[in-house]
Amino acid sequence: MNTYDTERVADGLRMQFSRPLVAIATTSLAAGIVFGGTIYLHRSPELETPVDGTSAWLPHLVLFALAAAVCTVILRRRGVAAAILLVSAPLGTTAARRLGNTLRAIPRHPSVLLRVLLAVPAMVVLVYCPFRIGVQVLAGLDPNFTVDAWGGPTYLGAMACHYLDAAVLIAAAAYLLNKLLLPATHHTRTTDRPR
Repeated sequence: MNTYDTERVADGLRMQFSRPLVAIATTSLAAGIVFGGTIYLHRSPELETPVDGTSAWLPHLVLFALAAAVCTVILRRRGVAAAILLVSAPLGTTAARRLGNTLRAIPRHPSVLLRVLLAVPAMVVLVYCPFRIGVQVLAGLDPNFTVDAWGGPTYLGAMACHYLDAAVLIAAAAYLLNKLLLPATHHTRTTDRPR
């Protein structure tokens, strides 16, 4: 990526982030870190013995390979600058406008309520994943927290697997919201396909 692309991405990110969405994600992450710290402070002094077959490394290696393949395709088709902006999309101003437009359309077009109801699980995932990422930071320091975790029994292994899961869940939720939310521009027709 050349200097022009780097500056374009930096400018795009500054203009793209929605303060309310960033605040929600940051609050969720901070709450997770605090909750994880509480788990760590109340850890047991007795070490648990790992149970064979709970680490789930093989499924995560397959998931990692699939995620890497998808990322490679996106990078080749859109380039690095567009890929970075795509990653920031769930926290972007466009996402906030689309959510606002969708919610405001409900009184005029009650059928839009179905879109919102279908979007709720994806929104819950986008709020929960930063929380779960935060929990892992401090709670994962307790060997008993990671002993039977996916990627366990080590801190780094458990963190890698849980963060991979979070990245895939966030991507899937963002994709679903992209299909369900109305466009960022004002339209009165509910037949318009979301962008």
